[in-house]
Amino acid sequence: MQHTSVKSLARLDNFLGISTAQRDEFRDNGHLLVRGLLTTSEVGVYRLQVVEAAKRQSKEKRKMPERGIYGRNFGQLVNLWRVDEGVRQLVLSKRLAKVAADLLGVSNVRIYHDHALFKDAGGKATYWHQDQYYWPLDTADTITVAIALVDQSIEMGMFVFASGSHKHGTIMDPKLSSEPDGSYRKYIREHQFPLSRAAGMRAGDASWHYGNTIHHTSANLSDKRREIMTITYMADGARVARPVHPAQEYELQNWLNGLPPGRLATSEFNPLVL
Repeated sequence: MQHTSVKSLARLDNFLGISTAQRDEFRDNGHLLVRGLLTTSEVGVYRLQVVEAAKRQSKEKRKMPERGIYGRNFGQLVNLWRVDEGVRQLVLSKRLAKVAADLLGVSNVRIYHDHALFKDAGGKATYWHQDQYYWPLDTADTITVAIALVDQSIEMGMFVFASGSHKHGTIMDPKLSSEPDGSYRKYIREHQFPLSRAAGMRAGDASWHYGNTIHHTSANLSDKRREIMTITYMADGARVARPVHPAQEYELQNWLNGLPPGRLATSEFNPLVL
């Protein structure tokens, strides 16, 4: 049972102005922290929606040592907006979408997918990567927001970004490397990208990054679970690209509803938001 009725949820359809300085910082660095994107009361009620929806959908019953390397990093559930009306109101909210569109410099955005990311106490660091590597899309106008659902200290596993790395496009060639984490680390060193992470986030703060921004999350060294809700947007008008490796084929079938290459990315899974 949901703690809050959907009808009583605060609508997140009012726009939050993004300054020219914030826009320029995002486009230069490839990431931006926006404080107070959701109010304390808003994030409180929507956190309950996300946590309850994730609990209902999760099939993970094993204790942490049994989960394997990937499972120990974090628990993730995708597209909760399609199975829970409360989460749907958060993911399809115009406030968040308008920030995404303004930062990208486009008139409208579509949903690519959402992720509920929970990293338990003791959860290991995630690998360095670019999100865009996994997406069979013909555009680099993609952006992800990571909303802190609880207060987060630096010990809980913050995002770490290689500032400016998005300007080089998607750099990993799956045919040339079987060890992407080491390859990304080498690439970061060679290009001397400054590394940036927030010293902490309050519940309702939101971190934004381009799909091509190289990043990872550090280990959760605290005794609390790190709870983040992420939403990935793509510019309206994006088209489906032909998958070039198995991960992109998986994404095509699951998050783009199997649309053929060359088609506009406008499946029922990818609604227009504004």
